[in-house]
Amino acid sequence: MTLPAGTDAVRQSLASFRQEREADWKAFEALLARVEKRAPRALSEEELLSLPLLYRSALSSLSVARATSLDSALIAYLEALCLRGYFYLYGARRSLRTRIGDFFLHDWPAAIRDLWREVWASVALTVIGAIAGYWLVASDKRWYDAIIAPSLAGGRNPDSSAEMLRSVLYGGGDHFLSGFAAYLFTHNTQVSILAFALGFAFAVPSVLIILMNGCMLGAIFQIYAAKRLGFELGGWLSIHGTTELFAIAIAGAAGMRIGTSIAFPGELTRMAAASRAGRVAATAMVGVVVMLLFAGLLEGIGRQTITSDIARYSIGGGMLALWISYFYLFRMVRHGNG
Repeated sequence: MTLPAGTDAVRQSLASFRQEREADWKAFEALLARVEKRAPRALSEEELLSLPLLYRSALSSLSVARATSLDSALIAYLEALCLRGYFYLYGARRSLRTRIGDFFLHDWPAAIRDLWREVWASVALTVIGAIAGYWLVASDKRWYDAIIAPSLAGGRNPDSSAEMLRSVLYGGGDHFLSGFAAYLFTHNTQVSILAFALGFAFAVPSVLIILMNGCMLGAIFQIYAAKRLGFELGGWLSIHGTTELFAIAIAGAAGMRIGTSIAFPGELTRMAAASRAGRVAATAMVGVVVMLLFAGLLEGIGRQTITSDIARYSIGGGMLALWISYFYLFRMVRHGNG
């Protein structure tokens, strides 16, 4: 029964209520403060066992306080206390270290495995684009300027001498090459972001971006192959390219997953299908950033210090084997699942 506000009966009821139960609230609050700041091991076995009992007592107090319209400040205090207790006892309590570990050990590889069809489609599109770019430039060198922007070409074109092209591959200390390497990394990062971000348009922009990126790769490869430097270019690209191109393929795959989910939502609404696809795609894209950082590190160190073609191929091939093993061969489990 609700008591009239401001009467002596209300004040007496509130005082009696506090006197009977406040000790349990304070004990519960103190235990929560200790385990939140430290860890469950900070409590004794008896204190750990008392936590759920004190939580139920606080819930009971909150129920009575609401039913009898007691002091609103007291109700607010009990609501906050019960909410803290609920999140500690029943909520997911994972540290930042655990979350990061789960991402690398489970979430990221699982997302890439989920995208396996789109990833292979993206790789196939890159290969098709590379073949097309190579063939176009080989048939008419004017295609080169249409495919490759001057800033990305770095002064290289079909009329460049073999000596000039070779200097790009082995001139590790050149200041211009340092700037070109930074531009190349920025370009590939932009390609990855666009391939993902524009996927919502039924995946068409993602497909075109991946094709165009492959086309540029083929065009550059053609001018080196024409000067009998194809093998050398392959080594220079592989040291960082296996990681970088794989990352771009994953970004394109993430964009295609969102686009195809919107185009073909099945029994779901388009928004629900896009939301479900977005969770997987977003996880993959966080990993793409990590891969691009690795690629930038490999490119920066490898370009300056490694000039052996065999060493370059070995590092590039080793990185590709590492990524494939990490994503597809190993089955790592989430923390707490055994």
